Amino acid sequence: MVALPHPAVTAVRVVSVCVTVAFLAGCAGSASRQSMEPPEDYFSMTLPGMGQGLNPQMSPVDNSIAQLRSLQTPPPTVVRQALLAQHQRWAGTPYRIGGISERGMDCSGFVKTIFRDTFDLELPRSTQDQVHEGRPIDRQELQAGDLVFFRPPGRYNHVGIYVGDGYFLHASTSQGVIISSLNNSYWQRYYWQSRRALEPTNLAQLSNNFTQ
Repeated sequence: MVALPHPAVTAVRVVSVCVTVAFLAGCAGSASRQSMEPPEDYFSMTLPGMGQGLNPQMSPVDNSIAQLRSLQTPPPTVVRQALLAQHQRWAGTPYRIGGISERGMDCSGFVKTIFRDTFDLELPRSTQDQVHEGRPIDRQELQAGDLVFFRPPGRYNHVGIYVGDGYFLHASTSQGVIISSLNNSYWQRYYWQSRRALEPTNLAQLSNNFTQ
């Protein structure tokens, strides 16, 4: 007969795997945290310039990224437009810890994906590491493309991307990919810090790579 593992050993192994996945994601949600999240501010906006002189055979995301990469130092309005195009693409994608695809995203995986696809910039996978990227900035200095970090109840932190006008793009544990207001009482309470990972030199390099 083949000896089967003791139930307690099996349970320990399962827990170990779950803890490892959660640690790698660095931005997990919990039932208690989700129940504390209020309904989030959500808006959909018409992207400025969409349909005006852009390639009709390209998607809004591709058009916005092409415009972004064609400029040596894109202004915040162009960065914002590219991020809102990404919002249109990913809006409603469910939250899934460890996820990094259309089937589900966690917050740090979403931020990593957006920075890679939009700005050709590779960020670390976890919130724990992303919080060390770039340089710290004051909340009053926020501009489109900056990272915003939160410390909600529980073990894990949360991260999103500022899009301007007091709003940020993120993967919410309760509603998936969404745009929320920094003035929302929940996010105000647990706001931690902001960082600028996207410096003008990064944008200039992005433009050079696009034109080569």
